[in-house]
Amino acid sequence: MTQLVLSLIAQPGSTPLDAAAIAAIQAILPARQQSMPRWLSPGEAWETRVECVDGFQRDDLDALIADGIRDDVLEGRPVDVNILPGTVRRKKLLIADMDSTIIQQECIDEMADMLGLKPQIAAITERAMRGELPFEAALRERLGLIAGLQERQLTAVYDGRITEMPGGRTLVATMKKFGAYTALVSGGFTFFTSRVAAAVGFDVNRANTLEIQNGIMTGNVIGPILGKEAKLASLQEFARVRGLELAETLAVGDGANDLAMIGAAGLGVAYHAKPIVSAQAHASIVNGDLTALLYLQGYGRDEFAAT
Repeated sequence: MTQLVLSLIAQPGSTPLDAAAIAAIQAILPARQQSMPRWLSPGEAWETRVECVDGFQRDDLDALIADGIRDDVLEGRPVDVNILPGTVRRKKLLIADMDSTIIQQECIDEMADMLGLKPQIAAITERAMRGELPFEAALRERLGLIAGLQERQLTAVYDGRITEMPGGRTLVATMKKFGAYTALVSGGFTFFTSRVAAAVGFDVNRANTLEIQNGIMTGNVIGPILGKEAKLASLQEFARVRGLELAETLAVGDGANDLAMIGAAGLGVAYHAKPIVSAQAHASIVNGDLTALLYLQGYGRDEFAAT
């Protein structure tokens, strides 16, 4: 018997999940397959266990969600619907991308704006995150275009342009409260990850190190570029060092260079992600903020850490 969890998470501040909607959803699902329905946050997050028995399979659940729940009951409502494994819900390792995941910007695009090159650089960034360009080549091309940027301008970018994604501090603090280790691993730059990790509360951060000489960017990085494979290696390393199975890990990101770690983690989440990522991740969050990752693990709002 396979046990799954049907998870519904609404956009924060909206109330598209009410008793009538939940009753309609439960009426669509076979009664014998449902168990332990519960609100994780009234009006915002609800889940129920679904058992694959008596010939009822995952494909059957997918069809019911597509045809009945999404198209009928929830049509037009800002609700993320996901099917999750029913085992090892609460993860002991969180590994997160930074740009457009933990923060709302792409740092390199904001760096480029200091030189009036944001549209040109952002176009390359978008193609790389969609998987249309090799990440390493795209990064070297963009860095070459913004060579000469001054270190004080990097500080200005962080201080004046970088904003945290809502829910990030609560996500990290709550997972740490329950014993998880948290890592910020980015294809961006340590200049920013070190600051963001400290502000949000991550245990560790990894990224590329910009080469800066006499206070000016040379357009190079020090050492090999940290990209897709390095993110996967970091996930595997942190799990191994802490004696964890990959089933006990959670990875979240938005771009193509996050796919390897998202695929390998016990729960890989596409967060406000590019289509190629959403199509391959275990779960996708489009409407929720980062606290949605806590609901995906079965945490109730009353368990969230204060931040």
